[in-house]
Amino acid sequence: MNIKKATIVLEGGATRGVFTSGVLDCMMERGIYVSHVIGVSAGACNAVSYVSRQPGRTRDCMIPSDKSGTYYYGIRDFVKEKSVMNMDMIFDRYPNDLYPFDYDTYFTSEMECEIVTTNCLTGKAEYMKEREDRERLMKICRASCSMPLLTPIVNVDNVPYLDGGLADSVPIRRAGEIGNDKIIVVLTKNAGYRKKTISRSMQRIYRRAYGSYPNLIRTIFRRSFEYNRTMNHIDQLEKQGKIFVLRPQVKPVARLERNKDTLLAFYEHGYHLTERSLEAMEAYLEK
Repeated sequence: MNIKKATIVLEGGATRGVFTSGVLDCMMERGIYVSHVIGVSAGACNAVSYVSRQPGRTRDCMIPSDKSGTYYYGIRDFVKEKSVMNMDMIFDRYPNDLYPFDYDTYFTSEMECEIVTTNCLTGKAEYMKEREDRERLMKICRASCSMPLLTPIVNVDNVPYLDGGLADSVPIRRAGEIGNDKIIVVLTKNAGYRKKTISRSMQRIYRRAYGSYPNLIRTIFRRSFEYNRTMNHIDQLEKQGKIFVLRPQVKPVARLERNKDTLLAFYEHGYHLTERSLEAMEAYLEK
């Protein structure tokens, strides 16, 4: 199938992103590619594998086949590295050794890919691209996936960044700015989900952790409000038939799920849900 002029928006959610892997693998196996992709956090990892046309790659990264490929740290390494996940493993060994990333296909693709990050200095979302530098591409993906408190800040071009989901969890408005008439949104939580406001105790923890970044703290504290407003907007657009939304129909896995069978089942749910939705999706793209 030819690349369709449309935008696909991919929400994050750490290991919940394996649902998105199933969605995109089903689309890729049937040759369904769109002209623009915007990925946030785990959605960024899915986005780049979609643009490099590598079905199964992100699934395999999220569900390692043996312990040698695990990306979780133990207690001792967590204290040493100040991270729950081995980010060097995910964004260096995976793409360059264990689960090779097809940089050549990515860099020569006709598809545009934007990776959402949160600038710690401004507290604002940035929609970053990279079409030449392998190391910088993976660094941007790493920044987009760096969860606050759980993984370190990432410097890209000497600017500190964290998880793109802090400033723009589901960039539907950014998709509108691109100007494509058709927008597919892949969410990783059930219909009706809304974020709760941050408790006072967690606010104190964030202030201690990121006291040097007051704009970032404000963004974190406003995240639930902005997320819920975005979900209301998406629900409205979906009812009007202006966007096509895929979201889990079963209970999502935990954000840091480790059980392989649980993750595989959630991946397969995304894949089979997309199979059942293909006719409706293609009709939406064609009309």
